[in-house]
Amino acid sequence: MSDFGKLWAEISPIGRAGSGGYLRFALTEPELTLRDWFRGQAAQRDMTVTDDGNGNLFAWRGEPWAPGTVLTGSHFDSVPHGGGYDGPLGIVSAFLAVDRIPADRNVGIAAFVEEEGARFGVPCLGSRLLTGVMDPSRAAALTDRDGISFAEALGAEPTGADARVGRLAAVVELHIEQGVALSEPVGVASAIWPHGRWRMDFAGVGDHAGTTRMTDRHDPMLTFAHTVLAANEEARLSGAHATVGRVQVEPNATNAIPSLVRGWLDARAADTGTLGRVVDAVVKSATERAGRDGTTLSVTPESVTAEVAFDTALAARLSALLDDAPILPTGAGHDAGVLSAHVPTAMLFVRNPTGVSHSPAEHASDADCEAGVEALARVLEDLT
Repeated sequence: MSDFGKLWAEISPIGRAGSGGYLRFALTEPELTLRDWFRGQAAQRDMTVTDDGNGNLFAWRGEPWAPGTVLTGSHFDSVPHGGGYDGPLGIVSAFLAVDRIPADRNVGIAAFVEEEGARFGVPCLGSRLLTGVMDPSRAAALTDRDGISFAEALGAEPTGADARVGRLAAVVELHIEQGVALSEPVGVASAIWPHGRWRMDFAGVGDHAGTTRMTDRHDPMLTFAHTVLAANEEARLSGAHATVGRVQVEPNATNAIPSLVRGWLDARAADTGTLGRVVDAVVKSATERAGRDGTTLSVTPESVTAEVAFDTALAARLSALLDDAPILPTGAGHDAGVLSAHVPTAMLFVRNPTGVSHSPAEHASDADCEAGVEALARVLEDLT
């Protein structure tokens, strides 16, 4: 078994669900187990582990936050029943890459908390706190579906921004590619599409499904259904992406007309203007339909991330170093995108043969993952 295969086998059973996917939500037992594994790997390499007070873990070769350090790593948490590679691949690869570079190089490995936003609703929460993008009091009050706050799960109030981020020479995050754009084993990211999440609350009048005439109904499910179709249409017309993948219904009874339908719109586009036009068109269509249905709509932006253009010179340097590796954009968000506003940042992608991600079918071959480790080692050695 390869070095990658051996280390990967240590974490692959952790948090696996019966679906074959993973339930590794931030600060829950599976993710905490992976954090213990992280500390153990750091100890084996005589690396110092620190916690920034926001839930982010770091392993350091050299002094923590020493000027000129290059930071790599990713995240452990998953979407519900997601794949095993999204996030953990970057952390496993980081430890293996550190093994392959000179011992005197200053390198840090990060395990960022709540990158997916699957538990507390805000993606890249840890990196947003670290860089000051997210107010710590707002983050502390975020709750999961069981009413547990982020502060309660963390065991303390988050501390917020850390100016030492500015000491880093660069950040390089390795990640599985989440589409089919990459034909080579390893590629370099150029940009991240602007994207966001909007909570849409459709309110109506709950009533009996068997006795209420169709003409007398104020059914928010109809408004919601129209909105899902409108989002699909607007995205297709604009070359954007729009998805409603989460919904809550009250009272959620088979024989009752809903009184409330709450859905979350995930929208992404190649540029900020297109994203804004798509979301505005969806909201306009939904509002007009609500007027016809006798329902109401309120829209709350939960997180909106502007377009990220990674450091052009750094991307070109990495591509040349990796034998002219292809440079490509992505529609998926990452902690590296948040950090890019504060430090020169790049991403390496490992080929995903099917392009499937956020699913149990997500996969990368061991050979490509080994190629990713070698590429990351070359990059870290060059940058340090």
